[in-house]
Amino acid sequence: MPIQVRIPVQLRTLTNGEEVVSASGTSVLEIIEDIEKKYPGIKDRICEADGKVRRFVNIFVNEEDIRFLDNLKTPISDADEVSIIPAIAGG
Repeated sequence: MPIQVRIPVQLRTLTNGEEVVSASGTSVLEIIEDIEKKYPGIKDRICEADGKVRRFVNIFVNEEDIRFLDNLKTPISDADEVSIIPAIAGG
């Protein structure tokens, strides 16, 4: 069953304006790779060249930051929701 992935405004130009896209996979990395197949270029905006999540991008699975879980290896099940959220800095 496809997982619903929430896309931030900053990346919606790559998803044809879609706020939520469907993806398949059993880990966060597989979800990102599936989105990349449908929307080329989005992985480069989410991940560094070495494959790690960019510093100013947060990914949540059911409101849990993957940095405190298993990062890109965080398992995904059918009932999960993934959200990609840009970090907000201020001063």
